[in-house]
Amino acid sequence: MAETERKGVLKTWKDDRGFGFIQPDDGDKDIFVHISSLKGMARRPMRGDVLFYQVGQDAGGKFKAVDARIDGVEFVQEPTTIAKKWIWIVAVALGLVSAAVAAYAFLNN
Repeated sequence: MAETERKGVLKTWKDDRGFGFIQPDDGDKDIFVHISSLKGMARRPMRGDVLFYQVGQDAGGKFKAVDARIDGVEFVQEPTTIAKKWIWIVAVALGLVSAAVAAYAFLNN
């Protein structure tokens, strides 16, 4: 069963602690939102932002916002695992080539 996307305004935000509360547009009670629910946003949230989110529950049964996004803020996709792997392969290869060149230069002097 697909969850309905809800909308609300970020009423409070504690940037140093990475959480705040959303005031839902439908008049429900404020709902907790953690920075981890806003993965991929181009910027951190600010009080007054309009958020779209789904409602989930934490381990203690309390409701919280999940899969949240900030209205009008670009989504920045993180590199895929394959892209990260290639970055490491290239870095290691460059390191090995550098070491080989240095060893060759040292031995031929």
